[in-house]
Amino acid sequence: MNGLRVVLADDDVLLREGLASLLERSGMQVLGRAGDGAALLDLVRDTRPDLAVVESRMPPTWTTEGLQAALVIRRELPNTAILVLSAHIEVEHTMELLASGRRLGYLLKTRVTDVAEFLDTLDRVANGATVVDPVVVHELVSARRRKDPIAALSTREREVLALMAEGRSNAGIARRLCVAEATVEKHVHSILAKLDLPETEEDHRRVLAALAFLHAR
Repeated sequence: MNGLRVVLADDDVLLREGLASLLERSGMQVLGRAGDGAALLDLVRDTRPDLAVVESRMPPTWTTEGLQAALVIRRELPNTAILVLSAHIEVEHTMELLASGRRLGYLLKTRVTDVAEFLDTLDRVANGATVVDPVVVHELVSARRRKDPIAALSTREREVLALMAEGRSNAGIARRLCVAEATVEKHVHSILAKLDLPETEEDHRRVLAALAFLHAR
């Protein structure tokens, strides 16, 4: 993570400065801080960071300014990784952001209890992973009441898909389920086939599969 260029956006100045101090001590370069969505966009456009850490709710209305700014960042600077670090879950905007590709994360502030794990998440997101807190996954699933597109999946395939939605790699899923990585690869291949996600030049099929899981209920 040494040299990772980061901007921070949160209206809580104490949390923002504390996070900046942590990241700088960990070898990252904090390019700037913002307290609202407009300032965040100006900062990102000026500095073009590797990663933006964003609170979902910021002034002036404290509703979805952070997520709306994150969506603009993703459209204008798609190579900038985004980690939403929030006390709230915003279903619609979160789904839209997750659908935009890789290098994304969504963590709940209250569930960040291990500094090393948090820093590892930043590194994973900056390097292409999609990481979503399991509580956020559960909330997004509970918010959906649509026809289940994953009814054809076996119980084990659903377990694998749920772990994919948490941002776990095949190796991570294998460790969690205590099975061989080759077995997980077979399950993933079956899941993608059953969800009608054929191979393309784009590397977003795992994200699309996770979104299918989130939309299912």
